[in-house]
Amino acid sequence: MALKALALNCTLKADIHEESSTDAMIAVLAKAFNQHDVRMSETVRVAALDIKAGVTSDEGDGDAWPALREKILAHDILIFGGPIWMGQISSTAKRVLERMDAFLSETDDKGRMPSYGKIAVAAIVGNEDGAHFSSAQLFQALNDIGWTIPAVAACYWVGEAMGSVDFKYLDRTPDMVTKTANMVAANAAHLAGLLQSSPYPG
Repeated sequence: MALKALALNCTLKADIHEESSTDAMIAVLAKAFNQHDVRMSETVRVAALDIKAGVTSDEGDGDAWPALREKILAHDILIFGGPIWMGQISSTAKRVLERMDAFLSETDDKGRMPSYGKIAVAAIVGNEDGAHFSSAQLFQALNDIGWTIPAVAACYWVGEAMGSVDFKYLDRTPDMVTKTANMVAANAAHLAGLLQSSPYPG
């Protein structure tokens, strides 16, 4: 069965028409995933949605999370993208993780959370230190709530500290970013295929 990926852009920019370096990094990964026969359906700009604060799967009237949750769980691979702010993941990314906390109590009859058998990778950009810390934050939280993290699961670019050059403004994608994106995509696609054919027993 064909594998599908969904990307979440956790930039703080709510306007979907405003250019985002996270989108640029997600595009690098999307190209790499395409080479491994993984179809990326879309990129969701999370800040453009009204994701309510909370730790349940539905926080009531106007909450956009239930629809996004359904969309996320309809895919095999989640590309969790976002910028570094103050040396860590963005508040938008944290809101998504907080809402996924509900997975802990939404297990099936074998104790498996809705995210079991699904792969998560990271796409991180910034102009300061923090790429490793941000991926550590993401991966520990995602693993706690059932996601599977493959080997080499983060593709990132960090510019000069306090600099003004963003990833989206680079003339070309650095070779190491492209190489890493290909490795992320290959490992994620391989692991997703294995879990699709042989799910966790629970």
